[in-house]
Amino acid sequence: MKALRWHGARDLRLEEVPDPPEPGPHEAVVEVSWCGVCGTDLHEYLEGPHMIREGPHPLTGGAPPLALGHELSGTVLALGGEAPGIAVGDRVTADPVWRCGVCFWCVRGEYHICPKSGSVGLASPGAFAERVTVPLAGLTRLPDNVGDELAALAEPLAVGLHAVTRGSVRPGDNVLVVGGGPIGFAVVLAARLAGAAGLYVSEPLKERREKLLELGVTEAFDPRETDVRRELFVRTGRIGPDVVVDATGVPALAAQAVATVRRGGRVVLAGVGHGKVEFDLSQLVFYERAVLGTLGYQHDIPRVIDLMSTGRLDASALITGRRPLSAGVDAFADLAADRARHLKVLLTPKGL
Repeated sequence: MKALRWHGARDLRLEEVPDPPEPGPHEAVVEVSWCGVCGTDLHEYLEGPHMIREGPHPLTGGAPPLALGHELSGTVLALGGEAPGIAVGDRVTADPVWRCGVCFWCVRGEYHICPKSGSVGLASPGAFAERVTVPLAGLTRLPDNVGDELAALAEPLAVGLHAVTRGSVRPGDNVLVVGGGPIGFAVVLAARLAGAAGLYVSEPLKERREKLLELGVTEAFDPRETDVRRELFVRTGRIGPDVVVDATGVPALAAQAVATVRRGGRVVLAGVGHGKVEFDLSQLVFYERAVLGTLGYQHDIPRVIDLMSTGRLDASALITGRRPLSAGVDAFADLAADRARHLKVLLTPKGL
């Protein structure tokens, strides 16, 4: 089968590789319909390895070169064990997190922070391929009214939903989202579902601000031209936003988020960042601000599919490009050269 494999920074290759083996007891094999290009994939392409290990992953044994891709939809080809409500031939999406299932965190249901965890496409061959092996426990059957393209968005939307859940966004809250890329977009959608009254975004790219305004955010600021902290302070009656979600992973912006959130408010760090953050501890202690990390999702993908199925969540505006897998190398190069044009690009091995 064909697969788009990462060999190193700026070294992606469309290659012929063996089909996945028969699934083990905790695995399933899925024929891929669509897979989205994630910011994590792009970072690995540009400057990796970051989340890809240079040697075998301790849980999966996966090691480079391996196919990227973890935001997938497809059809079940084989099941290695029982998956209640799911049969061979069903359309599915998948929570791509591998987990040991027996550690302190897995037993508590916090599989996403299992010390041995890893993701399809980073710790094992991914879904930029014709077929892929995924965790059996992560399968979610798709209802008839959720198409394959939208189902491939369930994973990034679950990141946004989990971040908003971690931030305890409540009806009537004022929320600032820092970064209007795919994860920021997902956070906006989730915060709106949670009942945010004021929904603000800080995003330097004009194209993304315009798309967010079309989506119905209260205001989208260019942080190069506007003092966002001061503007939010004024707009909220000299109080500040209840919740600030940083979707960038940029250390300096995380520090700004702490200074921006109201007294007693909550900062959620949803961007995968690298480096140290410096801020005045008194800004936390004296004002009882809370800073929360958030990683991926925790049983959130089925929630996203339910929201899509009932019509409460329409994320179609996220999709800004569709490419065949055969054009995957060029798609990554295009995204690296001009990220402003796209939010979510989907690849398909089935052809267009």
